[in-house]
Amino acid sequence: MFDSLRLHDFRLLWLGQLFTAMAYWMDQVTRGWLMYDLTGSALQLGLVTVVQVVPLLVLSPIAGTAADRYGRKTQLIASQLLNIPPNLLLVVLIFTQRVEPWHLYVTGVVAAIVQVFQTPARNALVSESVDRTRLTNAIGLNSVAFNMSRSTGPALAGALIVVIGAGGSYLVQAITYVVLTIWTLQLRLPNLPPATTSGRDEPRRSFVSSTVEGWRYMLTHETIRSAMLVSMTASLFGMSFTILLPVFARDVLHVDAAGQGLLLTGQGIGALLSAVLIARLGDTLPKGKLMIAGVTAYGLLELAFSTSQWFLVSVAIMSLIGICHVSANALVQTVVQGHSAPSMRGRVMGAFQQNQVFTMVGGLLAGAAASVVGAPLTVAAMGITCAAGALTIFVAIPHVRSIR
Repeated sequence: MFDSLRLHDFRLLWLGQLFTAMAYWMDQVTRGWLMYDLTGSALQLGLVTVVQVVPLLVLSPIAGTAADRYGRKTQLIASQLLNIPPNLLLVVLIFTQRVEPWHLYVTGVVAAIVQVFQTPARNALVSESVDRTRLTNAIGLNSVAFNMSRSTGPALAGALIVVIGAGGSYLVQAITYVVLTIWTLQLRLPNLPPATTSGRDEPRRSFVSSTVEGWRYMLTHETIRSAMLVSMTASLFGMSFTILLPVFARDVLHVDAAGQGLLLTGQGIGALLSAVLIARLGDTLPKGKLMIAGVTAYGLLELAFSTSQWFLVSVAIMSLIGICHVSANALVQTVVQGHSAPSMRGRVMGAFQQNQVFTMVGGLLAGAAASVVGAPLTVAAMGITCAAGALTIFVAIPHVRSIR
């Protein structure tokens, strides 16, 4: 279960994953709550997330190629440091009561840009920090870290908003990125990708050629292509519904920011349990069938959540959704990264993070639809579509059933 944590470099990367994800979830809760508090608009609640689509869409291929060609540690450290100024700016604006919706849009774009470069670099370093026999265990443990943060980050953000205000949440996030940078500097891994250290001529090729080669590799690799399609379906119609949690928290369940944080915490607890199973049993699981089953159940549970009027029931449903979330995210990442060639992992993970584009587009559609027909009906429709999409993939792409 904890085999990979015995390795110094992976242990530092694992701690980095834990606290990076915690800061991410704190930002999601705080930014969404602040926007809805300032505007009362479900549409703007969706828009504040969707503005991050452009950096993800445009820069993900660039970030992935850079991670495969240049200094991965440098890329990770720079992206972490660049996260600090926008967080500190929001601290000042919030505590001086000068924060406006456009501030949340601008800082959201900056946060998206640095996140785009951070993710493929970190994931590529993870695969370098362990041997091939430990890779599934390492990816599973990374999922454990991400979902531990999903349990603690939203709850911490909600508590800080209630006790100190939203500015306290962003101050903690800024401090977190300082600590992360210190840990990254302690890595003993070389600051070059395997393609360079092995003597291959990859760096001499043009940047554009390397990027095109990465996309060609993903499109022609049947397992990677199928797994990404499953994840895209879940991102567009499943994961994006969480953008409406502030609406459910305030207008349907009648709880405050701490209640919204507990909804995400419930989801995190369920996801954490599933991530532990991946770390412990990853190589023995029928991953393809579990991906389809998980995304189908995700959609059906989304439908159940849309009908709940009781807070505790909603938290319980979110916990079950969290279990399915791992099938749609962490389990897919295990398949994608485990089947990728080492020299291609940066580009593959750069493309994989573009699934967030589908989540954000789904968030925009959810916000727009909720402003017309209401949040419960919107989430119900998304859940039905998510389940139907997963079943369609199961029937139309037989290969997905055999993925291990």
